[in-house]
Amino acid sequence: MATVNLENLRSVVNSTIDGASQDLRENINSELHQHPETAYNEIYAHKIITKFLEDRGFTVQRSTYGLPTSFEAEFGSSGRLVFICAEYDALPEIGHACGHNLIATSSIAAFLGAAEALKQSGAVGRLRILGTPAEEGGGGKAKLIDAGAFGDDIAAAIMAHPMCEHQIFNDAGSYAGLAALKLIASHKFRTEFRGKTAHAAGEPWNGVNALDAAVAAYSSVGLLRQQIKPDERVHAVIEVGGTVPNVITDYTRMNWNVRSPTLAGADKLLARVKACIEAAATATGCELNYIVAPTYANLTANKALCEAYVDEMAAIGEKILLQQEKPMNASTDMGNVAQVVPSFHGAFAIPAAADVSIHNPKFAAAAGTDEAHGIALKCAKGMAMLALRVLLNDELASKARDDFEHNHSW
Repeated sequence: MATVNLENLRSVVNSTIDGASQDLRENINSELHQHPETAYNEIYAHKIITKFLEDRGFTVQRSTYGLPTSFEAEFGSSGRLVFICAEYDALPEIGHACGHNLIATSSIAAFLGAAEALKQSGAVGRLRILGTPAEEGGGGKAKLIDAGAFGDDIAAAIMAHPMCEHQIFNDAGSYAGLAALKLIASHKFRTEFRGKTAHAAGEPWNGVNALDAAVAAYSSVGLLRQQIKPDERVHAVIEVGGTVPNVITDYTRMNWNVRSPTLAGADKLLARVKACIEAAATATGCELNYIVAPTYANLTANKALCEAYVDEMAAIGEKILLQQEKPMNASTDMGNVAQVVPSFHGAFAIPAAADVSIHNPKFAAAAGTDEAHGIALKCAKGMAMLALRVLLNDELASKARDDFEHNHSW
């Protein structure tokens, strides 16, 4: 990296992202926010993002790795490879209440800025932006890993997530973001209970009540919560609960999350939860079927990448907290990526009321503001420079690899 001036790179990154700000606001951020799409249904998002990149001269591969709404584009043909991951799915009914419109915006901006700086410097390196659908429960990144998307020799995978200040900091206003975001593991699955219909008044004894099975499972797990650890979580909803009250319900479906700080802990808790579910099936005489979704591994942080990001954000006047002050008992499929390649998953704070958190409609509103857009682009500048430093600095790339192989518990 001795022949490449950091200040020159930073200047190009900043001017490129600033120059693209209005276009990103109008044609990516706002469009995603106004047209929320759920996991694996991100048709419009896929269309506008790929067009946006193609309009800027990038060759884009659509529907990559067997997923219709995934994509990738790359700059450079040799040297180390850095991934920038983009999310763009939304939540059912409450839209971009997890702020994935801002994730897409910041990731695309980081890719544009880093690619232009790499181009102008003439240095060797490869940047790839990967569209990762279905983070909200669909395990898009887990499926991409299984399909070989992360099979290359990747020096780093990079992204960041918007958050409310009170969720990640003890004192609001002290920091603009967090480098080492750590999240917990999550098993995701559905259960189906199958019984037998009967007239609920005339001959209820001839029925096998699948709704009773769902209620018994839900109630038993509710009692189990008293005996689980404070940093573990179990939650469920009844997605299909019957039709009319005068027919014994013969089919119900539930959606479950079982979370613990590590995969090993989640496995143990899952066994206890399944005991409750299976007891409910036995007690009611229902047949039970599991529909298993990809498991989310706990998200670990890479010390070398986090420290470099903190430095780069400081260079543009942004104070970033290195390590997490408060536990965040949420999960992401970026945790799966962090298990296979050196990864950075930071957080940037956007303004929201003290009683608002992610997965709330008011957070969706906060994620659609001009102020949130500006904050996302500041984060993008730091991520772009982080990507460039990994590409061009042998020592940083080596430290990131060493931390990945030997320092996951940092």
